[in-house]
Amino acid sequence: MTEQLVDMVVRDGGRRVAVHRLADGDTGQTVVLCHPAPGAGTFDPVPEQTWARGMTLLAADRPGYGQSDPVPTGEWASVGAAADDVAVVLERAASGPVGVVGWSAGGRVALALAARRPDLVDRVVVLGTPAPHEQVPWLPREQQEALAGLRGLEADAVHATLSRRLAPLIPPDASTAEALGLLAVSAADGPALAQPGARDRLSRMLAAAFTQGADGLAGDIAGYCLQPWGFEPEAVRAKTLLLYGSRDPVAGTRHGTWWQKHLPNARLEVAPGAGHLLILLRWQRALAHLAPGTKRQQ
Repeated sequence: MTEQLVDMVVRDGGRRVAVHRLADGDTGQTVVLCHPAPGAGTFDPVPEQTWARGMTLLAADRPGYGQSDPVPTGEWASVGAAADDVAVVLERAASGPVGVVGWSAGGRVALALAARRPDLVDRVVVLGTPAPHEQVPWLPREQQEALAGLRGLEADAVHATLSRRLAPLIPPDASTAEALGLLAVSAADGPALAQPGARDRLSRMLAAAFTQGADGLAGDIAGYCLQPWGFEPEAVRAKTLLLYGSRDPVAGTRHGTWWQKHLPNARLEVAPGAGHLLILLRWQRALAHLAPGTKRQQ
């Protein structure tokens, strides 16, 4: 395991994207992790398993999260734009196609990247990512009503309104049960949280997520609820593994089934009794799909 390094990739117009090198491998295989909402690129689900695989693990903060700049005035923090940020990172940091894994909201970004830049991605893992609400309803009614009132507004007005509404959710202490509730933690996640260091890693990610206040979360919600995602599932040709928990309160098996039906090359695996923190329990399975056969050289 290596000390986490952060590189700043500068996009057109000077916007900075923070890229975390979570593990430095010796096998030549690179994997990119797309974080949840809220989240940040500081999170390695199970560092010991990552290290044993011998692959390099990268993760970028989406706009407004962690150390990445917010989107410029007048622009949306959309799913497609987030995927394009990762594409620029890979063009500079990787040689050859990589594996991409997305947890929760990050799964949309992973799939968008695979669809928009098939030259950069050879395999994908999606963990607990909701299907489009119009296809598999999952947003609470009060959230739907609040978002409906923002439709038709300019990006800046939407981002400002959502940031103000979400500000009370920022946890003063990211290690509390209330803070972890922002990640849809439920009773089903007891085994995941019991893993060594799991609570601490999740808490550090949440603390980083709100470094700039609620701007990152506001941009994410606006981008995937009020804007086109920037890809069609049928355009994802990479071999995709869908991992879902049977007791996930946000994205249960119906969501996984929807994605399986609409992705051309997808396999669905359901973990009995698992919740939204499935990534902590199935990280080794995810890496086996993304970097098959890799093992750290001794």
